[in-house]
Amino acid sequence: MTNAPQGLRVVVTGATGNVGTSVVRALSEDPSVASVLGLARRLPGRGAPGVEWGTVDLEHGDSARRLAVHLAGADAVVHLAWRFQPTHDPVVTWRSNVEGSMRVFGAVRDAGVPVLVHASSVGAYSPGPKHEPGVDEQWPTHGWPDAAYCREKAYLERVLDTFELRHPEIRVVRMRPGFLFKRTSASEQRRIFAGRFLPGGLLRPGLLPLVPDLPGLRFQVLHTDDAAEAYRLAVTRDVRGAFNLAADAVTDARQLAELLDARVVRAPASLVRGALAAAWSARAVPASPHLFDAVLRLPVMNSARAREELGWRPAHSSSDALRAFLRGVSHGEGEDTAPLAGKRWG
Repeated sequence: MTNAPQGLRVVVTGATGNVGTSVVRALSEDPSVASVLGLARRLPGRGAPGVEWGTVDLEHGDSARRLAVHLAGADAVVHLAWRFQPTHDPVVTWRSNVEGSMRVFGAVRDAGVPVLVHASSVGAYSPGPKHEPGVDEQWPTHGWPDAAYCREKAYLERVLDTFELRHPEIRVVRMRPGFLFKRTSASEQRRIFAGRFLPGGLLRPGLLPLVPDLPGLRFQVLHTDDAAEAYRLAVTRDVRGAFNLAADAVTDARQLAELLDARVVRAPASLVRGALAAAWSARAVPASPHLFDAVLRLPVMNSARAREELGWRPAHSSSDALRAFLRGVSHGEGEDTAPLAGKRWG
């Protein structure tokens, strides 16, 4: 008679996306984790070794029944599933992101899973200062209400406030990363934000002549693999609460211009917003002007708590993450999953 494997059983939703593919790899390589079950709307062609897979679409009401089966006996759930589009129909993303997340939280409760790690975001934060040392995890999380992404992330923060009060026996962790990039997520992110018809080769150094320097254009990025390491630590260490995740340097127009071998040109935000709004209204680009407004208001975060309590240290700089993204875009990089399918065009 063989003994059951000793170690944690972890379930990851949204396991085929940018963050999910890195998280399942990080968890599958941890000796304290016995098994990883990746959940997604569509199965990957080839997943990480040692990872099992299941399908669930959180937008549908019957997903609660499927989640109950998948979460039975789990020691931890990492909830990453998120739908970015269609930006012209926020009801669709609300049903998938907010109502779908609430189904996951309810399934965690009903299955008696002791650990829930939820993917929040810098986008959940209310507008704040753009200078260092940055805001800590106590900064208000009311988002920018005009942007669906921020509104949904902020709403789920309130849902989790109530969830934690009602279920103190469940260890809840909220990850609030900045913008996450890696080489193999580049094609997906180009499609999500710039659209299908922007040739990836245009984002090579030397091809773009200038980068607009806009008031408020200061934000934080992180390599996706570094974020995945923080998720792994949150699963395996006895911590609770929120953690900001970002590389040390703050990204601005000058850093972008250096990476793209371009000139910095001061420009009014209203001009860029107007052009984006026209393109979005014409459905030429999927990124909405409301998200642009939010980015210009996002606070700079302080990640000291993640370093001190998780023992987390990013292995890549913000420039490393952006270079990886730019290389990935220009070469049409991707992975063998539906969200990360690599293409330079279309």
